[in-house]
Amino acid sequence: MTRQVMAGSVKIGGGAPVSVQSMLSVPSYEINKSVQQAVALQQAGCEIIRLAIPDREAVRLIPAIKEKVSVPLVADIHFDYTLALESAAAGIDKIRINPGNIGDDSHVKQVADACRIRNIPIRIGVNSGSLEKHILARFGGPTAEALVESALYHASLLEKFDFTDLVLSMKSSNLDTMIEAYRLASERCDYPLHVGVTEAGTRRMGLIKSAIGIGGLLHDGIGDTIRVSLTADPVEEVQAGLDILRAMGLRGGPKMVSCPTCGRTRIDLIGLASRVEEKLRNVDKDITVAVMGCVVNGPGEAREADIGIAGGKGEGLLFRHGEILRKVPEENLLDELMKEIDRL
Repeated sequence: MTRQVMAGSVKIGGGAPVSVQSMLSVPSYEINKSVQQAVALQQAGCEIIRLAIPDREAVRLIPAIKEKVSVPLVADIHFDYTLALESAAAGIDKIRINPGNIGDDSHVKQVADACRIRNIPIRIGVNSGSLEKHILARFGGPTAEALVESALYHASLLEKFDFTDLVLSMKSSNLDTMIEAYRLASERCDYPLHVGVTEAGTRRMGLIKSAIGIGGLLHDGIGDTIRVSLTADPVEEVQAGLDILRAMGLRGGPKMVSCPTCGRTRIDLIGLASRVEEKLRNVDKDITVAVMGCVVNGPGEAREADIGIAGGKGEGLLFRHGEILRKVPEENLLDELMKEIDRL
């Protein structure tokens, strides 16, 4: 089990529930739009929000967003250690910075001291494109071993000043490299791990790669907080992250099963399933809901579901654990299903 750190009120590691992160995509100088996006992320279920702090002007984002959202904020900082100090003073909950990139030991010590005083953890984030030249030369390229070596090197710079409230990430867009790196890291240290596939792509391939990489590691018990990186609205990242956790049985809430349709289908199953899925986003019960295409096999195939519907010609069946409750006209199937869910 990994050690535990606190990002604001959220526990990371040490057996705590796996948390879902995302990052603001609005330009850092647009304060109002950044706040609006942070609010949208919180409403979508995001549990940790990261924001880029490229300059001093961007530090103003921290109090502005904190006034409107309650989830912890992470300042994403590159190279300029003074931005880490100013973000800490502004009330940030966590900092993402690589200490090997911020200058000499005096700079590292200042950041470590500022974060220690305020109980701010630091995430060290390395990826295939950020590896040090000496590490690339040693391993012959951005291998999994190189990623882990880089992360532990940066961690050692903070450990010199007795700072160990660390979270590590070793991201790659190559799934084999990413998975192997996190497995190696879990063997070599007990720091909490922030898991994700970097530059995963657009919503289609990005979701597939993230589900494989993140889901595979979670299946092995590796990963304390996750981010699905998509070239898309960050709200979709949050939804995908939560869906991955639900699929892995690591998060409560409704689960939906639906059949792929066949020649026996006589209703618009694809449209119906999509509407049911959307409705379930507002349900917080730990239930399994089935949407099946035909009355012949549907109730039996989905008998493990708490509640379900199976389509027929112009009508459908409403069933619970495989037992038929009643017939319902096709146009009323969704409404009747939601009424039964409310009764559960």
